[in-house]
Amino acid sequence: MEETIIFIDTGFLEKLSKYFGNGRYLKFDRIKLSKQLAKKQDLFCKHIFYYTAPPFQDNFPTEEQIKLKEGYDMFIKRLGMDQTITIREGRIQKTFNEKGKTIFKQKGVDTLMTIDLIRIKDNFPNIKKILLISSDTDFCPVIKDIQQKDRVEVILCTYFDRKRKSEFSLSNHLISCCSECIKITKEDFDNSPLIKSNQKELK
Repeated sequence: MEETIIFIDTGFLEKLSKYFGNGRYLKFDRIKLSKQLAKKQDLFCKHIFYYTAPPFQDNFPTEEQIKLKEGYDMFIKRLGMDQTITIREGRIQKTFNEKGKTIFKQKGVDTLMTIDLIRIKDNFPNIKKILLISSDTDFCPVIKDIQQKDRVEVILCTYFDRKRKSEFSLSNHLISCCSECIKITKEDFDNSPLIKSNQKELK
């Protein structure tokens, strides 16, 4: 079976998990999910790149912030014990909108993924197809580059609907950039159960 590398935009995957969980994050095994998506394309998951960011911490963290960070650290430590996965961490930026509402944004995560995508042929010279779990059009330039220059096919694993003003609207530009687009389903999460003895879920 042909090997593949999987790139996971965690922000997107968590949003999708919450959507399928009707407002509550689903408990699922990230590695199992990745391998299952690869298998559906008749591919073997050789390695996973997982892009995330630790919870925001004030200069003097609250009890809730400390608890979230401790849970995150434990989750990342256990996830990273599997040599199949490489974890890349950005940071969380705290800002405010025009109404004074607090907004948290991931910073640096897209850049880290772009760097790894550019280096795909250097680090994995035999790979001809990769899976990208995301919905971000910012990756279009690098997708075009690696497909044209490196001759690496990019299969987009995503979710979208046709509801007006939906948070899961998907750009046709992103779809056209990729060699193929497959839709992640609730069943993909259900078929990737978390075994608590091996991992402790963050959410």
